[in-house]
Amino acid sequence: MFSKVINFQLGLIFQKGLGCSGNIIGSGIFISPKGVLEHAGSVGLSLIVWMLGGGICTLGSMCYAELGVTIPKSGGDYSYVTEIFGGLVGFLLLWSAVLIMYPTTLAVIALTFSNYVLQPAFQNCLPPYIATRLLATICILFLTWVNCSSVRWATRIQDVFTVGKLLALALIIVVGLVQICRGHYDALRPSVAFEFSGDPSVGQIALAFLQASFAYSGWNFLNYVTEEVVEPRKNLPRAIYISIPLVTLVYTMTNIAYFSSMTPEELLASNAVAVTFGEKLLGIFSWVMPISVALSTFGGINGYLFTSSRLCFSGAREGHLPYLLAMIHLKNCTPIPALLVCCIATIIILCIGETHNLINYVSFINYLSYGVTIAGLLYLRKKRPHLHRPIKVNMLIPISYLIFWAVLLCFSLYSEPVVCGLGMVIMLTGVPVYFIGVHWKNKPKWIYRVVERVTYMGQKLCFVVFPQEDPSETEPLTASKVND
Repeated sequence: MFSKVINFQLGLIFQKGLGCSGNIIGSGIFISPKGVLEHAGSVGLSLIVWMLGGGICTLGSMCYAELGVTIPKSGGDYSYVTEIFGGLVGFLLLWSAVLIMYPTTLAVIALTFSNYVLQPAFQNCLPPYIATRLLATICILFLTWVNCSSVRWATRIQDVFTVGKLLALALIIVVGLVQICRGHYDALRPSVAFEFSGDPSVGQIALAFLQASFAYSGWNFLNYVTEEVVEPRKNLPRAIYISIPLVTLVYTMTNIAYFSSMTPEELLASNAVAVTFGEKLLGIFSWVMPISVALSTFGGINGYLFTSSRLCFSGAREGHLPYLLAMIHLKNCTPIPALLVCCIATIIILCIGETHNLINYVSFINYLSYGVTIAGLLYLRKKRPHLHRPIKVNMLIPISYLIFWAVLLCFSLYSEPVVCGLGMVIMLTGVPVYFIGVHWKNKPKWIYRVVERVTYMGQKLCFVVFPQEDPSETEPLTASKVND
């Protein structure tokens, strides 16, 4: 049993390493360009948003690098906020991640997968609503089954399908550069690029940044495995200075390539931008583009499923979520209960949301958590000024980030009060849950009996146990263990 647990932990480390390198350049670049252009109102301003978005991520990453070596715990935002502000704030981040961030991100990527698969069959219209939801649900269910069955299978899928992502982006950029060399760049001329479709407002620009931030999400994933990073004092900054400028360049060049062959009106009318791009420029090879993007999004769903289930697993291990979610399958050593929770939450969101609204929804909550975490850096500087900090960034960096963060969230909330406000309401529902489920220690005995019964049924249904060497820990949860 102990050797299986070791294999499980090694699998987690390896999978997280893939997430750090692969989830920044992800399927978001095939989703967000339409939303960025729609809210920016012009080609030129949308390209500026893409470039500034990378710069903002760099500032945030530098702050996270300091936190990562000052509080050397895996778990990212959740671990830092819990350490700095206490259990309630940490729980609220965990609560919003489990109910909002990861399920919504998974839903958006799954919908993109189904749109790109179905779009070639519906060239003159949008794919049917039911068809996209059904295919997205089938994809989520299949990958949940894969992750429940084997860590090795999940890792191999991530390896193989990352190729599709890189192939699609390389093809788009190369073909776009060829178009520009041939003189096809009318939409990129300064006199045309800054022609606005309407009067630009700060609120709409803030929403454009939210759309772009969805594509950049993943820049903080390295902090989820700080304990496993070799020489983090050197390698964290190195990863930031190499990866984020490279990602920013790739994203900007991809958008320039789109505008080398499509007018802004054509891009806004497209439900699958890369497919439209391929149909206009690749001729008989246009089939390569939907297949490449489908492979990319398929791998993205797999990576986020594993990451989200790992967060559930960590939260349950810390006592912030039901203990059943901290259990793994007896033979496969996979966190089946945590995976099922992520799967169910994603399918529910799939049925009630539209892609671009969901992006605003999840990006707002993401930025909220980033800001709280970086505010924690400033609070820790004041509270414990003599704490050893192998990396110490200039104070202007977190202050600049927080100023941008406050302006972005305020104007986003003003422009989309329902979408953004709903995320805040769901986050705040975690307050009573925390005080009842976590903070309240001396609960009536009947509550412990109910928890014991549900946990025991979950163990039997999923065939899961605690990942401990001690055989006594594999027994069903008892009231005394809960009380401890």
